[in-house]
Amino acid sequence: MSGRQKALLGVLAVLLVALFVVAIGAGRDDRGDPGARHGLVDRLGALGGERAAVDPGTVSADCFEEPGRLVFSGSCELRVADPGGLRTLVLRSAARFTVTAPAPGDADLTIRDEVEPAADGTGAVAKVAVDEATVVGVRCPGLGSCTVIVATS
Repeated sequence: MSGRQKALLGVLAVLLVALFVVAIGAGRDDRGDPGARHGLVDRLGALGGERAAVDPGTVSADCFEEPGRLVFSGSCELRVADPGGLRTLVLRSAARFTVTAPAPGDADLTIRDEVEPAADGTGAVAKVAVDEATVVGVRCPGLGSCTVIVATS
């Protein structure tokens, strides 16, 4: 190993030790909030941007009252056309509902989620990852009618 390589290796070792000391010193003594995210994570997420939403025009269903608005009792199946990449199907409702969808990719797994309205009054929101043409099931609890909107965000 040449002298230049040894010097570079020494500088790298000092840098790693310095980063470790800074990381230990910057730590907090509290137990933290598992639901909270660090500000750095938010900034990195902003750089990557949001995943594009599925175009409501590419979603079809027998329970459409008008494009993008589902009105049904019991359950309804949405057929999502191939979005050409990983997209997010956003479903919004004022009431509770259940979504069932296949996991994206090659996974042989079905995802089921019961979505509750938020405490702040913004309603229930389900975000489903879609990477190919697929069928997503939506179920309304009880015997009443449900209204679900296929949203862009």
